[in-house]
Amino acid sequence: MKDEELQQLCREIRADIVRMIGRVKSGHPGGSLSCAEILATLYFREMSANPATPPGQRDKCVLCKGHAAPALYAVLARRGYFPREELETLRRLGSRLQGHPDMKKTPGVDASTGSLGQGCSIAVGMALGARLKGSAQRIFAVVGDGEMQEGQFWEAMMSAAHFGLTNLTVILDHNGLQIDGANDDVMNLGDIRAKLLAFGFDVIEVDGHDTIQLLDAYARKTDKPKFILAETVKGKGVSFMENQAGWHGKAPSADETEQALAELEA
Repeated sequence: MKDEELQQLCREIRADIVRMIGRVKSGHPGGSLSCAEILATLYFREMSANPATPPGQRDKCVLCKGHAAPALYAVLARRGYFPREELETLRRLGSRLQGHPDMKKTPGVDASTGSLGQGCSIAVGMALGARLKGSAQRIFAVVGDGEMQEGQFWEAMMSAAHFGLTNLTVILDHNGLQIDGANDDVMNLGDIRAKLLAFGFDVIEVDGHDTIQLLDAYARKTDKPKFILAETVKGKGVSFMENQAGWHGKAPSADETEQALAELEA
């Protein structure tokens, strides 16, 4: 898939996100919209993620920020894990597409997440398991910046560096906002790059909406676990949602959904 096609795919993924959340009137649009390029580049260019490949043989992705499930579902549907029509069932009773990813129900979901801080520990365990099996499997973890305020996140980072998990890539969706406001106001994360370097990671800073920069970062060879600090915009692509913490977990009205889709499909 060429870069222009990836960019168009991301616009379509964002439209799927808005349509899903607007239909059910429940969900987290802000952080779902900010990670569209991260997930699209992973599943359509970087990872061995063919639905026909047995789960034990393909690369794995842990969506640590599980509330951004609509973005993951949109990507998985377009990758062929389940019919796109099923996106209409988001958060419905009995649906396989619940508010947070469930690996026991949803095809393509590699880890059940939602409790913030736990996802990177799961990813570290996967990376250790792959190494013990002698597998070439790679593990990717997509983490939110508010989530980095959890102590378990830093325990996982310490473990990844200690065990030299070169098959692990952590990608930070750094949109600067969380449910209660700006990260800097809620709990300042300080110098993220310096901290991860001190923990023993190879740190790469990119524009998280630039697919070429993301792909170059994935391809960079290193003898350490990799941490990609991706600068993003919460609510990306929808003018009235961009950089607004209030859209962390609020669904758009019918009129707002129509306006958002008009912007995304223009």
